[in-house]
Amino acid sequence: MTFRAFLVAVMLLPVLPIAAVYGHGDGAPQPVDTSGLPPLGEQWLATNPYRNDEALRATAIEIGSRGYNSNCARCHGLEVKSGGMAPDLRELGEGESEDAWFIARVLGGATVGGRQKMPPFDGLLNQEAIWAIRTYIDSQPE
Repeated sequence: MTFRAFLVAVMLLPVLPIAAVYGHGDGAPQPVDTSGLPPLGEQWLATNPYRNDEALRATAIEIGSRGYNSNCARCHGLEVKSGGMAPDLRELGEGESEDAWFIARVLGGATVGGRQKMPPFDGLLNQEAIWAIRTYIDSQPE
């Protein structure tokens, strides 16, 4: 090892633990820009409005991908492929009861054994963002 390589290695040592901690991004929930989707209103819909809307589905998937990657991927896995740390969302079926579970979990978060496992997104993500994320999840192959 050259002296120069040694110096670079020594200089990087303090940075490596920080890089490891932030490797999957900031842990704080991030807002999602839903420009391109029409407002859905204040009243929460019972089912995903983008699931069967061909005109909005592609836009919802694109927005949902960004929202998922900035808020969900660190636990639920890249491209919705869970590594076991959190539930594999690709196994969530489509329909009113599954949509109701999804909305309740995203809005309220999840606490297991007194420990918060998932932060609540109520007040941070609007209805358009949450349904777009759901649409992105539904678009991923099992």
